[in-house]
This record gives sequence, structure tokens and C-alpha cells, in this order.
Amino acid sequence: MKNLPKINAILIGVALLIIVVGFALMVGEPSGATEYNPDIFSVRRITVGPMTALAGFVLMIVAILYKPKRK
Repeated sequence: MKNLPKINAILIGVALLIIVVGFALMVGEPSGATEYNPDIFSVRRITVGPMTALAGFVLMIVAILYKPKRK
């Protein structure tokens, strides 16, 4: 098996960081059985976080498949 080129490793690291940020954006206080928390439906938690994580997963696929040009 060949070694992973440096640019691929950097792109994979960036993609992993974006995925972690996307999941971190989805974290928050839950609603319990006795109290209702309307923040569970915030734009950050149901739109921005998942879209950021999805972008990270797409970038991960691109990073794995990217083939640098030979000199």
C-alpha cells in the first residue's frame, strides 16, 4: 500500500475538524419530561450544524479520492 500524500492528510484533518465543529453546533440542553426547552428547534441545531457536518463528510470523500498532480 502506498503512502498517503501530505496534501491528502491535511485535507482529511481539515474535514475531520469541520465534522467535529458541525456536531458541536448541534449540542445543547435537552428537553426533559417535566420541562420543555424550545432551543431544541433553533436554526443552529437543526440547520447550521447538520449542514456543516455534511460539508465535512463531503470534503472527507474528496480528500480521500484527491490525486495530486505529478511533477
